[in-house]
Formats: sequence, structure tokens, C-alpha cells
Amino acid sequence: MTRRFVLTGAPGAGKTSILQALAAEGFATVGEAATDLIAREQGAGTAEPWTDPGFIDRIVDLQRERRLTVTGDVQFHDRSAFCTEALADYLGHPHGAGLVREIEELKRTGFYERRVFFVDLLGFVEPTAARRISLEESRRFAEIHEHVYRAHGFELVRIAPASVVERVAAIHAAL
Repeated sequence: MTRRFVLTGAPGAGKTSILQALAAEGFATVGEAATDLIAREQGAGTAEPWTDPGFIDRIVDLQRERRLTVTGDVQFHDRSAFCTEALADYLGHPHGAGLVREIEELKRTGFYERRVFFVDLLGFVEPTAARRISLEESRRFAEIHEHVYRAHGFELVRIAPASVVERVAAIHAAL
């Protein structure tokens, strides 16, 4: 039986570093779709692709493609469609048909484990081309993520600020 775990939390919390460490240990991993989509669309000349409400469903499409192609008995996913719902809420975008369908399918099939790793902020956020958010905004975004996951019945396993090695050890201990 395949076990699929989500890493979630605010932008800049360190999810990608944790995911890279888990991949180095041999776990199957799925990278974050939104950041890659932002980079792709910025490269095509759209400075702020997240301002388009259709951006949400484009994230969902890329997440779906990635989640359905990864193999491995234990998988770690950097975000999920539930995170995309939180992003839509944060941006004030509607929940498009693609997002609604994906959420319904994920819940119906129990695709992800009910225990979700919620990576807490480190206390700072480093801006990037895709991450233009202050620490205060990131904290608010984290609260929205927490609310969305709890509303969908997930149990959050907090991963406290620490070194990547210590955070990965906390994930191992929770498995």
C-alpha cells in the first residue's frame, strides 16, 4: 500500500529543503507546482501570474499530473490541492471547477494520508521572484493553510523550526 504524505505550511518555512533531504534518503518526492508554474509564466512574460484567477486551476492541473506520475511506497508531496485551496482563499480567488473536482477526488479516494506535516515558519522569509510575501503575510497564509486542512479533516503534525536534519528526524519519528 502506498503512503502519501503532504508537507504544507507557509511560504519560506523550509518545505523544499526538507523535501530535498527526504529525496536524498531515497523517498519518492513531488515538488511544489505553484513555484514552478510562476517561474514558467514569468519566463513567458507574465510578471504576476497569481493575479489571474485561472492560475489556481493551472496549479491544480500541474499538481495532478505530478501526483499521478510519481511512484514509491512512501511519498512526500510538497503541497497539495488543499494548499491550492488555501492559496485561492488567501488571494481572494474563487474555487474554480478544476480545484473543486480535484479536492472531491482526493477526499473520495483518500489519496493522501490523514496526517499532514505542517512545517512551521523559521522566523524569516527570503523573497524570491515567486515568493513576494512578508513574514507577517506568511504567518497569515499559514493560518489559512491550517484552517483549510483542519476543515477537510486532516490531522496536522507540527514540524518545529530547527535544522533540516532535525526536521527530517521529526518526520521519521512521526511515521
